[in-house]
Amino acid sequence: MDRRFFMMGTAAGALMISANTLAWAQEAESEAPPMTDFPRNETLIIQNPEGLARNPGWFNLWATSGGGWSTGLHQLAFDTFWYIDPDAGLDGPIYNSLASGPPVYNADFTEMTVNLRSGILWSDGKEFTADDVLYTVTAQQKFPTMIWSGVFTTQVAEVTAPDAYTVHFKLKAPNSRFHATFSVRWMGAWIMPKHIFEQHEDPTKFDYNPPLSLGPYTLHSFDPNGGWYIWQKRADWDKTAMASFGEPGPKYVIYRGAIPVDKRFIEMANDNLDMIHDLTPEGMFALVKQDPSAKGWFPGFPYGHPDPTLVSVLMNTQKPMFQDKRVRWALALMLDAKAMSMSSYRGAATMSAIAVPPTGTQPQFYHAPMQEWITGYELDTGKSKVKPYDPTFGATMAEMLKPQFGEQIPTDPEAINNAFGYGWWGQNPQAASELLESAGFTKNGNQWMMPDGQPFKFTLYIDSEGVLGRLGTMVAQNWKQNGIDVSAEVIPNGDLIAAGEYDTRIGWSIETWGGYPDLSFFMDSWHSQFLAQPGTRQPERNWQRWTDPRLDALIEKIRGSDFNDEAKAVEYGQEFVKLMVDEMPIIPLMSFNVFSAYSEKHWTGFPNAERPYANIVNNWANSRYILTQLKPVNA
Repeated sequence: MDRRFFMMGTAAGALMISANTLAWAQEAESEAPPMTDFPRNETLIIQNPEGLARNPGWFNLWATSGGGWSTGLHQLAFDTFWYIDPDAGLDGPIYNSLASGPPVYNADFTEMTVNLRSGILWSDGKEFTADDVLYTVTAQQKFPTMIWSGVFTTQVAEVTAPDAYTVHFKLKAPNSRFHATFSVRWMGAWIMPKHIFEQHEDPTKFDYNPPLSLGPYTLHSFDPNGGWYIWQKRADWDKTAMASFGEPGPKYVIYRGAIPVDKRFIEMANDNLDMIHDLTPEGMFALVKQDPSAKGWFPGFPYGHPDPTLVSVLMNTQKPMFQDKRVRWALALMLDAKAMSMSSYRGAATMSAIAVPPTGTQPQFYHAPMQEWITGYELDTGKSKVKPYDPTFGATMAEMLKPQFGEQIPTDPEAINNAFGYGWWGQNPQAASELLESAGFTKNGNQWMMPDGQPFKFTLYIDSEGVLGRLGTMVAQNWKQNGIDVSAEVIPNGDLIAAGEYDTRIGWSIETWGGYPDLSFFMDSWHSQFLAQPGTRQPERNWQRWTDPRLDALIEKIRGSDFNDEAKAVEYGQEFVKLMVDEMPIIPLMSFNVFSAYSEKHWTGFPNAERPYANIVNNWANSRYILTQLKPVNA
């Protein structure tokens, strides 16, 4: 979510962002790496969206302490059992990586066996074996601050290795989706090198510098200020799991961080970038117009790649002010969907009123078949009953944008739904006021006061630039116009969200597997067994810290069902959607459409909508497979 600073003109006047925050954003730009030292026809240059790494020499991401994720480390050096791509994949979206095949469960899903590839070498020549897996699990069970400690401690009763290439898990309760822990989409439970980490009494204090690699590249060098990382292809790349998919084309890969959004397309035009993680919509339109070699996921409007993530307003539900669902619903009904779409994506947003990303095949399983239910959904404000859903939103946006984009705007109703969303909640200040009043809030002039007599006042953390930054600015403006004393501030440290040290945040904690209707990928982490106490670090996802006994029961039903039972997956998924609408623990907004761009001046073979073999968004770990398809233009 590190798409940094952008302020939209009209909203900037309504909100004040602190001088300290502005200074931080201005100082974040980095010096360029020594790119002239590497042959251009052997070097791929990638934009890393994370900005400057706070602790550049920290590579121990099992005990994260400020090191960067998207520096190439988890894309090129880390590895685990499986990868899942949200797009079509090379031979399907599921890749066997360190595992030689899919997971094998027993009849009641209380045990899982993983068969490992043989002949895989760490970059120091040591063979990868089941001992590394055992160490990874047991070390994280022992040290609760490690990232996957919660999952392994609460779910794994015993892990053993019958032989060097077999790992057997006994689970504490049935869970047919336990393999998700080791399945990479953006990231997953990476395997640790036992022979290195066992030398350290406390692995959480080990910087792991330089890191070993299980992938096809090793670290060449990095900027001590955290701005760039350079990787070199291993001579023995064929001793990695990537060998099953082909040799990576580039000899060197450079990840450049802290490039301001308004300079990225200039750097690409100047041959200093081959892949841009994300641009503003305006930047994408300008780039493809000025540089014929530059491409997006789609050949024309809307250009951006639809990630299977759901941008939302996350509310820290452990804060008393957000524990009443009437308050959460009131905040939702104060928002103007058209304004949010225009401020963020200049109208190219795909909105979702339900807690499922409106991307891939999810609309056919959830958005379309649930239209009748959501249109008829009734909300009791305490004084009246309203039907808050507006199914005309997409058609309204299409008409609004026709004067600007003409024939690029779809006219078929289904195409309109896919482009702009099936609908969203209609802005209804009156219903929002009635909900707050029923929750004990009062008005003092134009300012809402909480039941304890204190002003309804909180902070909304936003990104410093890009679509999420200006979306957050508009959300805060909507709330201020409705009497809430909210300040929009650029988030100073992403760890604040995991630590629960925030009020509200524009971001996401909902993702899907990709094209498959099963929603267990994120739902399992919402079980109350993973809920952290206030002031302590929350395990991955569920940043809103919300639980419900009904959700626990649903998750437990999913754990005991077959992953490949599509009918059950949809049934449970729709049950989840209804619960989320009723409780509104997050305010779902839109899919995160990433305006990723690539240049064909030096490399060809990038994925796109016509050849969707991989997600083009290069900070995802599964972007490693792109490198196997790249060929130099001038060999």
